[in-house]
Amino acid sequence: MVPFFPKQISTRAIFIYILSLAAISIIFFKYMMKLDFIIIGIVWVLLFFLLSSRYTVRWSTLDDKKFVRRLFFTALIFRIVWVTFSYFYYSIKTGIPFEFSSSDALGYHEAAIWFRQVGWKAMFDYISRAPIGDTGYPVYLTLLYSVIGPNVYLARLVKSLLSAFTCVLIYRLSRRVMNEETGRMAGIFCCLAPNLIMYCGMHLKETEMIFLTVAALERADNLLRGRSVNVWNVLLTVLLVGSLFTFRSVLGSTTIFAIITALVFSNSSVVGRWNRVVLISWAVLALAVFASGTIANEAQALWQSRNDNQIAKRDYQVHKGIRWAKYATGTVMAPMMFVLPFPTMVDVDEQYNQQLINGGNYVRNFMGIFVLIGIFGAVFVKKQWRDLTMVGAFAISYLGVISASGFANSERFLLPGMPFLLIIAAYGVSLLNGGNYRWVKIWYGVVPLMIVGWAVFKLGSRGIL
Repeated sequence: MVPFFPKQISTRAIFIYILSLAAISIIFFKYMMKLDFIIIGIVWVLLFFLLSSRYTVRWSTLDDKKFVRRLFFTALIFRIVWVTFSYFYYSIKTGIPFEFSSSDALGYHEAAIWFRQVGWKAMFDYISRAPIGDTGYPVYLTLLYSVIGPNVYLARLVKSLLSAFTCVLIYRLSRRVMNEETGRMAGIFCCLAPNLIMYCGMHLKETEMIFLTVAALERADNLLRGRSVNVWNVLLTVLLVGSLFTFRSVLGSTTIFAIITALVFSNSSVVGRWNRVVLISWAVLALAVFASGTIANEAQALWQSRNDNQIAKRDYQVHKGIRWAKYATGTVMAPMMFVLPFPTMVDVDEQYNQQLINGGNYVRNFMGIFVLIGIFGAVFVKKQWRDLTMVGAFAISYLGVISASGFANSERFLLPGMPFLLIIAAYGVSLLNGGNYRWVKIWYGVVPLMIVGWAVFKLGSRGIL
């Protein structure tokens, strides 16, 4: 077993990114990204790969409590630094401390200010007529503003705290699911993941959604493995799962599916017979409650409209001149769900947010091979697929739904699956040996082809090439 992220691989990952970035910038010089996007991308890639290799070695000898403290405060520091930097960066670039094209983020902020002014009765009357999946974040933001005031910077510091604690929860979950070494790697990967850090500097709901999802599955796994059923833990899990429906219905649905899947397929040595009966009964009851009203109608409408959403989005893109968008069907995108989204390294259509986060998306692409090794190893080599049932069921079902919708390459919609992919990637790293390392070597050649291919697609679909 490999208990750390090999330095040889991290060095090669950095080299491939810089080489790919240089090649695209030279070949498509007319459409080269702006210098600030290039620098930020390089910094993210260096941060993740250099420190992942360093921390997984240096922190391996720390005792559990010291590791958790180190993990939490390191994650918090990186997030606070980015929140502070991005606050001024966005203010300079856009004139306000919000990201590029911040219609949703600005809308959440202004809605929370308005709700705070009109009072709780008017707020609840207003949101009672809104879709369930659009109510959670505005209410949360209103509650937060009631305490700290409508301060964008302070609100993002709270996001940083939630995101840092998410890293600790990922460590605890993956440690129980697999082993201590895999858990520590997964926690460190989440600590350094550029996308998870960057969303702390945005006024979107993804950071809170990820925290609630990870917390719900971590508490559910704790229930599964407990010697007895803790009523308060059951109640907390129910509340966490229920809250997910108020942020994004598909998250709540796939979380329940993952929990039920784990209950059915987990080893009896992990889940006692009495626990299994009680928890399955709870899960069926919860599913019945959620399936009986507005939440079910909204989730069903989302699923039934997935093809319409996909077709509508492709037709809109084709209408705008993105001619090759018609080929981005669910059938094409689904097999790539473990590595999507691809990094945008060319300057087209003022897609500045995508360019800003190109380094983070590259990290996802590169780590995709370890996700594949982890899944293959758990199913066919180590026969430990039951241990990964909950994590795998959530990641595959959620990403599968998104891939079948019109948002298959949308980084924002794919983001909630990222922490769970990093758990599987950490497991894949731990399984590295002379036999499966050959696939990593092949991946060294596949990744730049994907990156350059995506640049060609971006430009060619717009008739630029």
